[in-house]
Formats: sequence, structure tokens, C-alpha cells
Amino acid sequence: MIDRLEMFMALARERHFGRAAESLNISQPTLSSAIKQLEEQLGVRLVQRGARFMGLTPEGERALEWAKRIVGDHRAMAAEMRALRSGLTGKVRIAVIPTALGMVQNLTAAFLAAHPDVTVSIVSRTSEEIRDAIANFGAELGITYLDNEPVGEVTTVPLYRERYRFVTADPALFAGRQSVAWAETGGIPLCLLTPDMQNRRIVNQYMLIGGATPLAPVETNSVIVMAAHILTGRWSGIMAEKMVGMFAHEGRMRAIPLVDPQGTQIVGAIAPKREPHMPAVGALLRHVRALSEIGPKDGS
Repeated sequence: MIDRLEMFMALARERHFGRAAESLNISQPTLSSAIKQLEEQLGVRLVQRGARFMGLTPEGERALEWAKRIVGDHRAMAAEMRALRSGLTGKVRIAVIPTALGMVQNLTAAFLAAHPDVTVSIVSRTSEEIRDAIANFGAELGITYLDNEPVGEVTTVPLYRERYRFVTADPALFAGRQSVAWAETGGIPLCLLTPDMQNRRIVNQYMLIGGATPLAPVETNSVIVMAAHILTGRWSGIMAEKMVGMFAHEGRMRAIPLVDPQGTQIVGAIAPKREPHMPAVGALLRHVRALSEIGPKDGS
């Protein structure tokens, strides 16, 4: 039954029989047969069928919640049995918002030093993609914003407060200044992250509060592309404080604190809300707590 539940989850995720079968490396007839067998076993229709996938039935939506719980518990149990037999092994997938990519090595270095038989796969994703990956077994851990937009029913551990800097390679722009008001950033050609990134939505929000309108001739989903454009001097940018250190090459880039408002957002780890966690996830969360710059009262 576990295999059929996993196939059902893949179909719900991909919303297409062909893509779901491909993701599972099986044939489409095999997938269709498994879904029908699951429906017969449960005694309800799970999928609305037509010439193509039409969605889940109400019973299918409810069954999907149970499937995620059952499959998650089964995977956690299997992982714990392997860990008891052989220690912590295997691969852990971590999905990270772009603005936190510069700090994630602090977590992985400590984790891998303690668990050398584990490998880590790190991908850059938007906060919405991270939320979906955690919900649908696409990643074991996410590093994302915790307090700006919903993260779903997950375990959360705060890591640090993200602060913002006006970043420029133009020596004349705000020369000698110790801070820049958000209102002053309006009308300056900027390179910013794309609107699908929560960081961009946060930046837009603070600019709006300050009374400024973003002027962003260049948008990107890559912090490397962003830094490269800022380093030309033709565009400036607004970066998270922990990103700036990655690109402050030989003093060519100045990072000036942004004030009025002096906003911050909490960045932290999210993991499936399950007890007990898979051994690797539990170990990662312990390392996150050890690295956290936010106390229990500060993160509430």
C-alpha cells in the first residue's frame, strides 16, 4: 500500500499522469493501474478522470492528507532503523532562499563534521517553493522566512534576523553616509531580486512604507547576477546583510544600513511537523538551534 500511496502523492503533485509516471520512473499504465487498485482498496474514487487529469475528488483531497502522514511516518521509521543499524547515512536535501545562501555553509559544515557519512544537496528556491517542497517530500529541511508569509504546518527554528543594506559601487552615491533612509532609494536605478522572491516583496514593502517607488531596470533570481550588476556601478541594489559579505570584493562595493523604518525579518529552518523526526532531520535541527542568533523570547 505504501507504494500506491506514493504514486497517488506523485499524481497529486504533478497533476498529470504522464509527468507523475515519469517522476516515478514507471510507465503511465502502471501508475493508472496502481491508482485504480488504491481506489478499490479504499472503496472511494480519488481522482476525477476525463481525457486528462481533472483533479482530486473531495475524498481524494482527504486521502492525500492521510497519504502524506502515512508515507512520512513510514520513511521516518525506515530511516531510524537504518540509523540504528549503520549510523546516520544517506543524502539530505536542503532548500534555501537566495538571501540565506551565504550562511548555509555554517550549518552544513557543522552537520557534516558530526556526520561524515551523510551527503548534503543544497538548492536555491523561493519561499513558496520551499514550503511546497517540505509539504511534498521534496526536501528534508528548508531555510526561509518565518514571520512574513505563512510557512504551513511545520516545525520552525529561528536562526537570525535579516537586516537590509543599500549596496552600491558608485563612489559618489551617498558618499560618507552612515545610513540611508528607505525613502531615499526611490528613483535610483536598482538591480533587485524578482517579484516571486519573498525578499523582493519585503523590499517593496519597506520602500512603500518609506514613501519610495522601486526603480528596478534589472531583476534576477540570482544573487550572483545581482552582485555582478551592482559591481558595474550602473546599478545599485538592496541586499540582505548576510549576502553582502559574499560580494564585498576589495572594497569595490559599499553597504550602507537602511533606516526609517529599520526593519528586520526572521530567517530560520522549517521541517515537516512530525515526531519523531527522521534522524537526519532531527540532527540538522539540533545544529540549527546551536547556531541560532535568536533566543526563545526574541523568536516568538
